[in-house]
Amino acid sequence: MDCSKVGELILSLRKEKGMTQKQLADRMNISDKTISKWERGQGCPDVSLLRELSKVLEVNIEKILLGNLEPNDADKGNMKKIKFYVCPTCGNILTATGEGEVFCCGRKLAELVPKIEDETHRLNVEQIEDDFYITIDHEMSKTHFISFVACAAHDRMLLVKLYPEQAAEVRFPVMRKGQIYFYCNQHGLWAKE
Repeated sequence: MDCSKVGELILSLRKEKGMTQKQLADRMNISDKTISKWERGQGCPDVSLLRELSKVLEVNIEKILLGNLEPNDADKGNMKKIKFYVCPTCGNILTATGEGEVFCCGRKLAELVPKIEDETHRLNVEQIEDDFYITIDHEMSKTHFISFVACAAHDRMLLVKLYPEQAAEVRFPVMRKGQIYFYCNQHGLWAKE
């Protein structure tokens, strides 16, 4: 750990938050001299303080230890580049349009890679007026079910959460040139051909 890089990052983040050394120190129940020491690179935060420092500065602990916040490449937030993440512990569904580190329940989540639908995971899409009516012939038990269906076009994404023991069907407004995704809790993310 490079204490001077860590200190520069702490200084930058503190100023970004509009805080003085004293205000940061008070929030962490330490002395402002300690903050000054860190920012001058003459020492690094103790491991016992990293969690609170991360919380106050709203930065991942790993980034504090590296002393570096690298911005993502700008991709203009194109929804067609949507990435899905599902927490294996609590089932939270998270999405991102760019690179990032996504965590839930204390675990770093891997981006789900969609597979092209097959015989056991296939959507039936029917257009009814201005809507797509989507049905899925799939088990919907408490142990094996479709968790969500999403449709992503270049400027928007619609996601419908499904629950066990309900019908595996959704309606979406027609979105031209959109990609439809669906997630099976046992077999992962799928994409409509």
